Amino acid sequence: RYVASLAGVKLAASADRNEQLAFWMNAYNAFVLQTVIDNYPIRGRSASFPANSIRQVSGAFDRRTFRAAGRTVTLDQIEKDIVVPLGDARAVLALGRGALGGGRLKSEAFAAERLEAQLEAAARELVDRREMVFVDQQNGVLSVNPMFSWREPAFIEGFADKASPAFASRSPLERAVLAIIMPFVVRSEAYFLEENRFRMDFHDFDWRLNDLTNR
Repeated sequence: RYVASLAGVKLAASADRNEQLAFWMNAYNAFVLQTVIDNYPIRGRSASFPANSIRQVSGAFDRRTFRAAGRTVTLDQIEKDIVVPLGDARAVLALGRGALGGGRLKSEAFAAERLEAQLEAAARELVDRREMVFVDQQNGVLSVNPMFSWREPAFIEGFADKASPAFASRSPLERAVLAIIMPFVVRSEAYFLEENRFRMDFHDFDWRLNDLTNR
């Protein structure tokens, strides 16, 4: 019923950024859930992804269309053409992609009046989930989710200039990542990163379905 209702929503042109972001992030997450439900249990055969991955659903992100706010959109279009241009790259990290490597799907909707706190929580969770960020002090590596590289210009524009001057020698994307995570890492990790001798790598995205049954 919720997915069906989205088609008729009239999103006012005067709606502020938080109202628009909350609406489209909720729509995205609902459409992902609908995609999974319509194909569950997923048992795909492509060797490129896990058998239970949403990526086993043909065209899940780039061809399957949905109706929302009077528009016909794909999941990729919502993210790239609507969410990203609204100007807060943290929203990219909060989208539930139906995968263990994506944002954690919360048991609450995004709401305009709470969106700043909700996006802050999504950023804070990065350092608590190895799928998102892993500070590997032993090997001198900061391993981060490839979502940062997927939307590199958005992260650079929003956060590169907010990094500590200690990271001035780093690339713009590295500075953006550090600006987001540094307020939340534990003290020992902060000391390690501030020494600025680490290598930043992008680890593989975990496309396994974020299914509570873990099957």
